[in-house]
Amino acid sequence: MLSETLITALKGYAIGPKIRRLRLRKKLGLVQLSEHTGLSPAMLSKIERGHLFPTLPTLLRIALVFGVGLDHFFREDSDRPVHAVVRKADRIRLPEKAGRTSPAYCFESLDYPVSDRKLNGYYVEFAKEDEQSEPHEHPGAEIIYVLDGELVVNLEGEDFTLGQGDSMYFDCAHPHTYRLKGSLPCAAIIVVTPKSAST
Repeated sequence: MLSETLITALKGYAIGPKIRRLRLRKKLGLVQLSEHTGLSPAMLSKIERGHLFPTLPTLLRIALVFGVGLDHFFREDSDRPVHAVVRKADRIRLPEKAGRTSPAYCFESLDYPVSDRKLNGYYVEFAKEDEQSEPHEHPGAEIIYVLDGELVVNLEGEDFTLGQGDSMYFDCAHPHTYRLKGSLPCAAIIVVTPKSAST
């Protein structure tokens, strides 16, 4: 059974309405489309109304009737706003670095169902006092907002201490690390853009 997050993400592609538009453009009824695909009119109706998500083989049978590729159904629909709701229960918790026995932090993606994201949002928890993350750098810009606790961000050798409610913006193309300050856990929201606004 699909989770609510996956259902929301699939609805974002509007596969059913795209099939309906193709069918109406060809002036086909559900019965006629059924004859061409071998799928029942009832199933096709459920797919078009978004009550059922087709498997890839089923979608391919429909695509072949209309002479389109599978990619037609997964391209962004310019008439619909891009959106995704990510439920807390559906987020996956990952360590800073796979295989590290004592990670400096663990993170959860806040926007993973969206393809071609314009930014990446993360919920991050730091729980190991004085355990510094691996130095890393990547294109773009980053903003950190501390929800609880204290966090030290080191940017090219300079420490910046952030407390609850503090935020920091920086060019993440420069080496940076994070570490918890104090014994209390720290949580933060980190948002990263794929590239800086000036590029």
